[in-house]
Amino acid sequence: MNTQEVADKLVQLCREGKHEQAIDELYADNVVSKEPKGSPMELTEGKDAVKKKTIQWEESVEEIHSSSCSDPIVADNHFSIVMNIDATYKTHGRMAMSEICVYEVKDGKIVADEFFYRMG
Repeated sequence: MNTQEVADKLVQLCREGKHEQAIDELYADNVVSKEPKGSPMELTEGKDAVKKKTIQWEESVEEIHSSSCSDPIVADNHFSIVMNIDATYKTHGRMAMSEICVYEVKDGKIVADEFFYRMG
């Protein structure tokens, strides 16, 4: 798959709530995932660890009130999307969040992702 195809597939799976399937199908084994500095999962390395991080996040959510994922913007081997979510978390209560997600693709797989959002 080229970068556009990977981006389109990721957006499709995210819109369907199939985050684990997206990791299984689209992420490289040696993927590097970055969250904002100071966040609990600031740096995660490897597909299994990224999947574990995703499962932990899913388990922290009590209810999703709304969520959206923009169409991707693709440039060479990178793409970005905007994700929005309004959710109630088991430990934090209800909060809305908007983030920019940037992905790097190599040989048809996501090799890096980085998420930009406001902390706190």
